[in-house]
Amino acid sequence: MLSPAIPIGTNSAALQAEWARPREAASKADHGLVYCIQPLEDARWERFLEGHPRASVFHSSPWLKALQRTYGYQPVAYTTSSAVQNLEDAIVFCKVDSWLTGRRLVSLPFSDHCDPLAGADDVAVITTRILQQELSANRWRYVELRPLQPLEISTQLHRTDVTYAFHQLDLEPDLDTLFHNLHKNSTQRKVRRAEREGLVYREGTTGEFLDHFYRLFQMTRQRHNVPPQPKRWFANVITCFGDALKIRVVFAGDRPVAAMITIRFKETLVYKYGCSDPRFNRLGSMHLLFWRAIQEAKMLGLRSLDFGRTDAGQQGLITFKNRWGATQSVLTYLRYGTEEKSTHFFDLPTTQWKARATKYALSCLPSRVVSAVGRVLYRHIG
Repeated sequence: MLSPAIPIGTNSAALQAEWARPREAASKADHGLVYCIQPLEDARWERFLEGHPRASVFHSSPWLKALQRTYGYQPVAYTTSSAVQNLEDAIVFCKVDSWLTGRRLVSLPFSDHCDPLAGADDVAVITTRILQQELSANRWRYVELRPLQPLEISTQLHRTDVTYAFHQLDLEPDLDTLFHNLHKNSTQRKVRRAEREGLVYREGTTGEFLDHFYRLFQMTRQRHNVPPQPKRWFANVITCFGDALKIRVVFAGDRPVAAMITIRFKETLVYKYGCSDPRFNRLGSMHLLFWRAIQEAKMLGLRSLDFGRTDAGQQGLITFKNRWGATQSVLTYLRYGTEEKSTHFFDLPTTQWKARATKYALSCLPSRVVSAVGRVLYRHIG
């Protein structure tokens, strides 16, 4: 059953008039109407994603369900297609309503990127309507877009840009060529060393694998003085994605020393989370994980490996990804709001002192307390 598609920025009388119209008379030429739909309740959503070339794992119903179950975020999508039409375009958001960090509309929280699934003209229509009417009506601090492609929107609102590096590996070449393209003195050598050292690769999604991953994840976050995301987030992601998700773990003997989570969506394998015990990094544990993921993706006939976003200041991680032969590009998040700068606690220069102070405070706390902080904090920072 189709979920109601409600034109935004209309009063109740206008809504009644909309529903009173003969359904066969509805068309896309509805004078720029923009409709709000519930993607998790709309039977058209998955069909739309399957046919759209820019749809990613972050648009998918399993990802939206995991966000909703863990953090209570309500996903919504805006489209120029009415309820009686096939979906032809959409921009999906989550409503983040926090007493700590404010109300905002984000496309999408905890997602590396989320392209508007529309042509340039429809993106302009949808975003202009959202910015003009939804921003003030719902008292959002800002509306945030995370497009993979450059995006320009004409508006009188203030715009704040936040820039990251993005890496993607083309998997079209054969395996020998892909290995040849790896950096010889670091990446190739580390893969071969991991094999010589007898590190063992395993994969699964059981509670045992989640425990292995989460212990390493906590260890990695603690090194960076950042609280880990709650374990229930990963449990929900695993449940929602089923066989499309894998926890990959490398063992030195019986000890798990590196782990990653990957998700398969259409023709792309997405690397989403990685962590390791630094005492074993010299053995090439993370390199073995990435190489096994690449081998499997090739076997499945996938066309790309999404290495995800990287903070602009993390030059070491950017170099690591470049050495896999991945293509680097600029990923720019766009925030539109009434304030001169739409600040987020963790990522803008004006708030870096707060982030440093928070990290110092966290470094003084026991790991179990830091984990508890993460369970409380993350729903406020999406």
